[in-house]
Amino acid sequence: MASTSDIRNGLCIKFNHDIYKIIEFLHVKPGKGPAFVRTKLKSLTSGKVLDNTFSAGHKIDVIRVETHTFQFLYPEGDEFHFMNAETFEQISLNKNILDAPDLLKEGTNVMVQINTETDLPLSVDMPASVILEVTYAEPGVKGNTATNATKSATVETGASVNVPLFINEGDKIKIDTASGSYMERVKE
Repeated sequence: MASTSDIRNGLCIKFNHDIYKIIEFLHVKPGKGPAFVRTKLKSLTSGKVLDNTFSAGHKIDVIRVETHTFQFLYPEGDEFHFMNAETFEQISLNKNILDAPDLLKEGTNVMVQINTETDLPLSVDMPASVILEVTYAEPGVKGNTATNATKSATVETGASVNVPLFINEGDKIKIDTASGSYMERVKE
C-alpha cells in the first residue's frame, strides 16, 4: 500500500474495482482545510478518463508493473501486433489501449507496461514524438498568412494533422504524440 505522496505520472493503481493509470496530478494545499491531490485517471480496460480527488494521506493500491520495449509490427482491424525487442515474442493489443494509434508507423518502438501479477499488458507508452511523411496536403493560398494559418494534411499512417501553410506533400514532419499536433518540419 502506498499513500498520496507516492502519486506520480504513469503510476498504475487499483481503484473502484478497475486498473487506472495516473495521467495528471496536482498536490493542492489550500489556506483553509486539509491538503488533497487532484488526479486525472485513465482506465486501462475501457480507456475512459475520469477526474478524482484523493485526500492527503489516503492509501492507494499500487500495481507492480514491468516496462518492456516492443516494436510495432502491423495493424489488423482493431488489433495492433507488437514484438518484444528482447525475446521476439509477439502480442496483439486492442486499439483502445493505445493513446495515439493513428500515429503508429510500422517499426516504431514503444514501451509496454505489463502487470507482473497476471502478465497482461496494461498500457502502451508512445515515444514523445514521431516523424512521419506527408502524403496529402492541400495547397496553401498565398497571402493567407496574417495569423497562424493552418491547413489539414494527411500523413503516411492515415492520420490527419493541422500543419502550417508551407508544408507540402513529401515533407517529413515531427508530430507530438500526446496532443497529435504538428511540432516542426524535419530536414534530411
